[in-house]
Parts: sequence; C-alpha cells; structure tokens
Amino acid sequence: MSLAFDPNSVDFQKSEGLVPAIVQDYATEKVLMLGYLNREALDKTLAEGIVTFYSRSKNRLWTKGETSNNFLHLVSIAVDCDQDTLLIKARPDGPTCHTGADTCWSENNKSIDFLRQLENVIRQRRDQPDESSYTASLFKRGINKIAQKVGEEAVELVIEAKDDNADLFLNEAADLLFHYLILLSAKGYELGDVVKILEGRHKK
Repeated sequence: MSLAFDPNSVDFQKSEGLVPAIVQDYATEKVLMLGYLNREALDKTLAEGIVTFYSRSKNRLWTKGETSNNFLHLVSIAVDCDQDTLLIKARPDGPTCHTGADTCWSENNKSIDFLRQLENVIRQRRDQPDESSYTASLFKRGINKIAQKVGEEAVELVIEAKDDNADLFLNEAADLLFHYLILLSAKGYELGDVVKILEGRHKK
C-alpha cells in the first residue's frame, strides 16, 4: 500500500460522510469499478488489505468478494487534489462485476484474467504449501532450484524453436512462462511489475 497515503487527509464531510473511490487493476491499470467509502470502510480496507466499501443500498459495510470470493487486494491508495475522491489500485482475485465481467463496464480480457488467476494459485502454493503440489515442492527446494528450472525450460524452448513442430514449441513456451511466474513469486514480484518496466521503456 502507498506509504504516502494519510487517511486523515480525506474530506468525508463534503458528501455527507461518503467519498467515491475509483478502483483500478494494479497490473493492467484498467478501471474496474466505482464504489463509495465512509471512514469506517476506509479503516477496514487499510487494516485488512481487502477493499471494503459502504453499500448505499444495504446501508452497511460491504467487502467486495464477500459472497463471490472475488476479493480486491489493496496495493495502493491515493486521494485526489480536492481530498474528496480516492484512487484505489488493487489486485483482483477474479471478475470484478457481479455479471462475471472483468469490469463494471462489461469489459473482458480472458487471457489477462487467466494469468492473474494463475498467479493467485502460485501465490497460494507458496504461502499455503500442499505436499502434493509440484509448485509447492519447487518453493520448498528454494530459489536456486526454481531459477535452474527456468533455465532448463528456456533451453528446451530454444531447441524446439529450431524445428517446425508448433505443438511442442507452444508447450515449451507455456512451461517457461509457468516457471517464470513461479520465479517472480519466489522473489516477491508479479508479472505486472515486469509489464510496468516494459511500458516505461516503450514510452521512451
């Protein structure tokens, strides 16, 4: 979460105790939804790291994902120049909209959504290891073994690239990407962190 954010800087009085919050996907920067927070919802969001709103229809606090398990994990939060609107960057567990769409504007990106889900599974294997899980076994063996596997998969991909078997090439590419995501997770990073660097290079 953003260390520069001061919850006391938010002016809740302008709109009778509620402020709008724009929620943005941390990895893709796509706008996911608009919600409202009161001070209690903000405090709960900061304390738990899961985005919680104040539901105007239910007249109570509402944690996104409390019924669907599609939680929004807080990455950063900022207040605008007028101190009455929040920008929340979050890591979604799945579709944000109750309709099943990625956003509340019916936008979908199934490829990105699957990679996000895969990263969540990898993170769970890291934090809640299952002895029967291949991914968990790699984490258990340490960073050197994970890095070695990435190197092995990269070599296998290069070998297949010299032939014309599309199926073998794409499968090796998938193996490399999978192990690369594991390596990123082991180092405490996500694919979105790498994408940001690429985007920064592209703008230069």
